[in-house]
Amino acid sequence: MFSTSIGRKIVMAVTGCCMLLFAIVHLLGNSSIFAGAVGLNSYAQHLHSLPLPIIMAFRAVMLGLFLVHVLYGIQLTIENRTATPTSYAVKVSRKTTFASENMIWTGLLLGAFIVYHLLHFTFRVTPGLTLVNDAAGHFNVFAMVASSFSSFAGAGLYAAAMVVLFLHLYHGIQSFFQTMGWNCDCIQPKITTAGMLVALVLLLGYVSIPLSIFFGILKG
Repeated sequence: MFSTSIGRKIVMAVTGCCMLLFAIVHLLGNSSIFAGAVGLNSYAQHLHSLPLPIIMAFRAVMLGLFLVHVLYGIQLTIENRTATPTSYAVKVSRKTTFASENMIWTGLLLGAFIVYHLLHFTFRVTPGLTLVNDAAGHFNVFAMVASSFSSFAGAGLYAAAMVVLFLHLYHGIQSFFQTMGWNCDCIQPKITTAGMLVALVLLLGYVSIPLSIFFGILKG
């Protein structure tokens, strides 16, 4: 474990980048739902056909990345606030945005959502889920997802969580380049724009799934 703030920032940047890559791949897989029940169920069956040790190892790695990212994020936030314990009479903010000033809160909200998401779709212990098999006897993932997003509460919760994800990534992506020392004044605007576009694409991609089901655009 790193003892310096610089080391922790680098670890946070790397773990955050890994989780961003996972979010992109996860969205690509989830997009199979637009092929209907057959598409999503086939994708889910493919994932569950992987050897159990590979699945468990991947989950362990992702859990480790997540926990380290959260732990260092909390530590750095405490250190920053301890370094400036008093408020100034006049607060001058330079190059700050709502997203950058609230990274700890968007991060904690995302952490809580991830826990709920795992309980919801991975462990399937939340109430109100439709747990049935398809005609071939395989678990019907599409029916479970459709039942979850058919209500305003279900679709709205996931849509709101993706807005939080957008805010976190909007600053997090540009922060990654800054932490790694890969930015300068001449390319910073381009990095900021690229980060916003990546975050926006993920927002629209993820939100399109629950909203398509809620408004009856996507059916089995």
